[in-house]
Amino acid sequence: MTGENIVNKIVKKSERNELQVGAYIIQRGILSYVDRRFSSILGYERPEQVIGKSIWDIIHPDDRRLLKLGQSKEGKIWEDNHYSVRVFKKDKTTAWVHIGGVTTTYNGKPANIGNLIDLTPFKKMPDYFRDYLTAPESIIDQIEDGVSDVDLYGNVTFSSKANRRIWGYEDDSFDLIDTVGINYRSHMDKATAKYVAQAYSEVYKTGIPGKNVVYDIIRKDGTVRTLESSISLIQNEDGKIIGFRSVNRDITERRKTEKELDEYRIRLEAVFRSVKDAIITLDPESRVILANEETEKICGKSAKDIAGMQFDESFNQCSKSCFEVIKQTLEKKSTIKDFRIECGHTRHNQQLVSVTSSPLVDQKGNFTGVLLVIKDMTLLRDLERELRERNQFQNIIGKSRNMQDIYRLLEDLANLETTVLITGESGTGKELVARAIHYSGQRAFNPFITVNCSALTESLLESELFGHVKGAFTGAIRDKQGRFQAADTGTILLDEIGDISPMIQLKLLRVLQEKVFERVGEANPQKVDVRILASTNKDLKEKVRKGEFREDLYYRLKVVEVHMPPLRDRLEDMPLLVDYFCRLFNERFQKKIEGVSNEVLKMFMSYSWPGNIRELEHVIEHAFVLCHGPVITVEHLPAEVRVNDNAEKIVRSKSYVRDKIDAQKISKALTESGGNKAKAARLLGISRPTLYRKSK
Repeated sequence: MTGENIVNKIVKKSERNELQVGAYIIQRGILSYVDRRFSSILGYERPEQVIGKSIWDIIHPDDRRLLKLGQSKEGKIWEDNHYSVRVFKKDKTTAWVHIGGVTTTYNGKPANIGNLIDLTPFKKMPDYFRDYLTAPESIIDQIEDGVSDVDLYGNVTFSSKANRRIWGYEDDSFDLIDTVGINYRSHMDKATAKYVAQAYSEVYKTGIPGKNVVYDIIRKDGTVRTLESSISLIQNEDGKIIGFRSVNRDITERRKTEKELDEYRIRLEAVFRSVKDAIITLDPESRVILANEETEKICGKSAKDIAGMQFDESFNQCSKSCFEVIKQTLEKKSTIKDFRIECGHTRHNQQLVSVTSSPLVDQKGNFTGVLLVIKDMTLLRDLERELRERNQFQNIIGKSRNMQDIYRLLEDLANLETTVLITGESGTGKELVARAIHYSGQRAFNPFITVNCSALTESLLESELFGHVKGAFTGAIRDKQGRFQAADTGTILLDEIGDISPMIQLKLLRVLQEKVFERVGEANPQKVDVRILASTNKDLKEKVRKGEFREDLYYRLKVVEVHMPPLRDRLEDMPLLVDYFCRLFNERFQKKIEGVSNEVLKMFMSYSWPGNIRELEHVIEHAFVLCHGPVITVEHLPAEVRVNDNAEKIVRSKSYVRDKIDAQKISKALTESGGNKAKAARLLGISRPTLYRKSK
């Protein structure tokens, strides 16, 4: 059939049709022919007023995407195109029309030829006639699920009331005609539209209805809903496929509930897996329903091995006491808390557990079983025993009474931001204390920086602590980061704080008060988050009294003081320390020395250890170098440590003299020192702890 014949046929049809049906020809997007009814539908008096206009100027912008104008090629079969769109009339109002046509040639050139039907009469027809036409729709509207038909191009040809509500056209002002012509893709993102198109394509190819097609739509108001659709084919009287029908159910709330339940289940499973206690659930007949992974570690039985079994059969080695607890819950429907049982299986002997048994009830309050929580208390029991005689804290070794007091204090200080002053003679382990505070607290994974304040001049120490900018002084060829900046978010230890100059003292005071500092040669203050620890072997209070140390800085530093006792005042720790250093040097020197002889240990207990633990470490290292046997003996020790008869007599003599110092001499020394016990002890030639002991 030629293009001319098609036009004549459409014109004759429009002339005898009581509906407003106009004919058109579109070539290259321009209306090259329209009849008088076409122009009348658009509100024009004559066709000439419309011919020459672009079809795109007539179609409403929101509907232009629906229109597909094909091009005819030799031998190509015509393709029917049908669209319901809005058009602009002469008076700028809009009207719904139905466009249907084919792609062919006209006057030897490609053309889209078809008719335009005015849908306005459908809106204005009597209610009884409309009811007759829409009777099937009325029946479908009673169905809760939405029903929609689309043509092969995805344009809506029918939409039930429930379906319009799902898609956001739920206001009474929206009718079927308001959704006809809308392309389903306009209510989806690209990925979803592609997925739905694939579902339609699969139904088209196979003829098998598509079930449970789940996807998200974007409603008219922009909200997102989740639909579950069943898709089937629509065929005309000749059996030709002309579109698709889908039954759509809004499952948004269901999916939301399912998602929440899934998330809740995942959280419960995560808790179930992460809890370090054995968790077992039982039904009212005491059959095992569920058990977590820790059950195998604590009870020696895996979850899969005991699922569905009676509890007393599952744990026949050690279940008797546990089952008694379960029986109490089954009978009384009450919770039994922290029932301690010393049990054991093949893997754990003398295992201590705490058992809690609670009733499980459903939402209606019906008893559904028992929840059993078994906590392994063995480690806690062992820790409690260890705490009664603790030998070590971090890398600090010792079990003496004063060391136990220090351990407790360090535990209290670990997670606080308090400034700490660590005092004690050289070699007593002040840096170990600082490290123990840092690595036991919240800053453990952040920097720990140490600065020896006595090893540098004032200017170098200032640059070392605060950094400098390029050109700040001779030799400052580049910017340098200071130790405070390097320690940001961590801890800095200011070792030998008693040796710093007044100028550095003032700068440190500002850091302590305001947490800010300036680099050398720079005026811009820098904020820093750092915990400050300080250590010294000097008597800072005496230096304050002499005006050598700022009093305000002293009290800022000494919020809490940790005093490390000299080795001579904690000789009961000597065996532990010797054993520790022997293990250390065995590993370092790849030797197998068992320890020291009794004679050596006796000498160690008699020696005054002026260098404290550091000196002990060096003495044992010296002995390791010389010792080639299994035990360190006297000849392996440095000369100054060997105690001969004369030395022993001298030691005993000094001890006797010290013991003879009477209360009168102590009183005199205290008077001369102005009540300063540290100074009085030096005047008497004894240690402060000895003075305290003799003063009692």
